[in-house]
Amino acid sequence: METLRGTVLAGRSFDPVQGRVHVEDGRIEAIEETGTDSTDIILPAFVNAHTHLGDSVAKEAAVGLGLDEAVAPPDSLKHRRLAAVDHAELVSAMSRTLRFMRRTGTVSTLDFRESGIPGARALYEAAEPLDFEPFVFGSDTSDVLEIADGYGASGANDADFDEQRAACEERGVPFAIHAGEPDATDIHPALDLEPDLLVHMVHAREEHLERVTDQSVPIAVCPRANAVLDVGKAPLRELLDHTTVALGTDNVMLNPPSMFREMAYTAKHFDVTSRDVLRMATTAGAEVAGLDAGVVDPGQRAALLVLDGDSDNLAGTDDPVRAVVRRATALDIKRVVC
Repeated sequence: METLRGTVLAGRSFDPVQGRVHVEDGRIEAIEETGTDSTDIILPAFVNAHTHLGDSVAKEAAVGLGLDEAVAPPDSLKHRRLAAVDHAELVSAMSRTLRFMRRTGTVSTLDFRESGIPGARALYEAAEPLDFEPFVFGSDTSDVLEIADGYGASGANDADFDEQRAACEERGVPFAIHAGEPDATDIHPALDLEPDLLVHMVHAREEHLERVTDQSVPIAVCPRANAVLDVGKAPLRELLDHTTVALGTDNVMLNPPSMFREMAYTAKHFDVTSRDVLRMATTAGAEVAGLDAGVVDPGQRAALLVLDGDSDNLAGTDDPVRAVVRRATALDIKRVVC
């Protein structure tokens, strides 16, 4: 048995508990509330709720471009670069991004993987030696579901995804789709597909949110990417009032997939609490994909992040939850436990 000591951000409420986390055979056996002289902060490791890891081959290439020029299928800069890259280069680029994500506290990502079956295989190949758990939303035809964990659609205005949605239903895997990123015109059509996850919802209005509540659809938001592409700000407070909201970093070509950066940006630019944001970065993403992660509770898998609460950056902190969300960086990480 291994014991971690310090301030534990326990359960779904992340209430700070001074004590010990006992881990055995990769699972949390118990959380013991007791005095400790350790200044470490123990919290769930991050689950990134939306990425495009293939963009790792073109970092910073799309800066200054609008949404269509940068990422819209089929002729955007991203898609041209993906079409030109060979398999080995793609796997290498995604492997390097996954290593960065793991070192910065992320243990899983919900990735929209372009290029059909070859694209999905490339991500699994990149992740295999890294002890990293990607949840792959495949693309193109429904045949991708032979290996992918679900299907990720670009948007309801781009194509008819009825066949892919039906295939997901038949196989019992999730169907996810972008919606409400450039404007609101694709939100109702996306909801008509009865998705298991919506991504972005920047332009969601009350009529859309009522349907989201009725259909119990979770949403992944990517605030920094929305800012870079200048598509607007999601109504995050309203989204949280209607459904589960998870946090993602979106295209690697636009932003590094750092959940610390995403949390700090979100906490400082939206009407949300630090606990809201930490839940979005951990528990919510895990729930969307059915992952055994995202919370520090007995019986859960030990997917944990240990921060040095006495680092030059975090020493003297009044509130550990606010410190994790608004202040902490990768330099404060002592260990990622998985």
